[in-house]
Amino acid sequence: MKLYNTLSKKKEEFVPLEEGKVKMYVCGPTVYNFIHIGNARPMIIFDTVRRYFEYKGYDVNYVSNFTDVDDKIIKKAIEEGVTSEEISRRYIAECKKDMEGMNVKPATTHPLATEEIPGMIAMIETLVEKGYAYEKNGTVYFRTRRFKDYGKLSHKNLDDLRSGERSLLVSGEDEKEDPLDFVLWKPKKEGEPFWESPWSAGRPGWHIECSEMSKKYLGEQIDIHAGGEDLIFPHHENEIAQSEAANGKEFAKYWLHNAFLNIDNRKMSKSLGNFRTVREISEQYDLQVLRFFMLGAHYRSPLNFSAELMEASKSGLERIVNAADNLRFLMKKAAGNLTAEEEKLLEGTEEFVKAFEGAMEDDFNTADAVAAVFDLVKYCNTHAAEGSSEEFLGGLLGVLVKLTDVLGISVDKKEEILEEDIERLIEERGAARKAKDFARADAIRAELLEKGIVLEDTREGVKWKRA
Repeated sequence: MKLYNTLSKKKEEFVPLEEGKVKMYVCGPTVYNFIHIGNARPMIIFDTVRRYFEYKGYDVNYVSNFTDVDDKIIKKAIEEGVTSEEISRRYIAECKKDMEGMNVKPATTHPLATEEIPGMIAMIETLVEKGYAYEKNGTVYFRTRRFKDYGKLSHKNLDDLRSGERSLLVSGEDEKEDPLDFVLWKPKKEGEPFWESPWSAGRPGWHIECSEMSKKYLGEQIDIHAGGEDLIFPHHENEIAQSEAANGKEFAKYWLHNAFLNIDNRKMSKSLGNFRTVREISEQYDLQVLRFFMLGAHYRSPLNFSAELMEASKSGLERIVNAADNLRFLMKKAAGNLTAEEEKLLEGTEEFVKAFEGAMEDDFNTADAVAAVFDLVKYCNTHAAEGSSEEFLGGLLGVLVKLTDVLGISVDKKEEILEEDIERLIEERGAARKAKDFARADAIRAELLEKGIVLEDTREGVKWKRA
């Protein structure tokens, strides 16, 4: 199995630190709002990577954090007049709902930054003791130049960074020994959540969080560290510096990064008005369609999101689901034993499994893996017929389910729901909203979506359509 390592800028053969095991850390979201579709891409991609390792028999310890203390969370809490904890807990719950909709498996561990502060303080103390960090007026900084390998992931030169330093400076630059030093611990400001430390009452810098959580739940050395390419510098570069300086060992063997996602060929941003949350997408499509769309391109290629491409993904997914549904329908009436010809045809499916595995083993090329699934669908549609044996049809279905499971795609057809039942549930949802029982209202929307019914709240009332 080959994967592209950002560290070496080339594809490398995957060799785990421990035979049969994979230790994998994926940077999770900062939880101050609903996750957007840019957040969704690494969630879906690296969940698929995890699923493939498990398919190959590896025991995967998959850790993905939630950053639940941050300037954006504090700002949102102040705006709403609630605690930071209330904001982060709310949006962690909402994030988990969206992840479930996208069929992203829960991580082995989902650590919260606020629950790991003592470990972060201990790691910072180690860095201070080793001379890699220093304190000024309650702020602790990392001595970037002291770590000789700084820049090895982003392939940036420290002197080049120095010449462009104005864009890289963090608050408190006047106190720093070097403008490129970054913050490990910062004192609290009025009204902010804080923790006691040897330097000041305050909170950790963002970068130290992942170094500590990765160490605690996976050990000092890990196989794979992954995330969006926007995290390469400075976040992942700083993680390497902190972890390797503190632990005296190579931090991660392989670094995987997914490319950006654009909306209608433009970078997603609130100022452009093209910022799309996963929750908004779920009001138009089953989130399986979003997942299928994300897997239609190689993870290292930029991906463009548009209504046309989502419709194409919806049609493509329906082709796969309909093929599985047809096999189940034929199985109900099937009779007779597996014939010699059918046995040969079942052996023929191995060609698609090999193509699928070959694509995934080549740096998780999900686009080619999906193409192999479509070839299998065509094969199933061509050879399955009335009069086929149950064993043959079940064999075809088994191969189709095996491969789509790796992609995290369900081939179960949504249960058809009657119009009067839809209207009754919409009425019940309206009553729940009036009573401010938003949990029940959300549950009804989710229940209808599960059955392929998309709701749209308009000025004229609630409209619905079959997805």
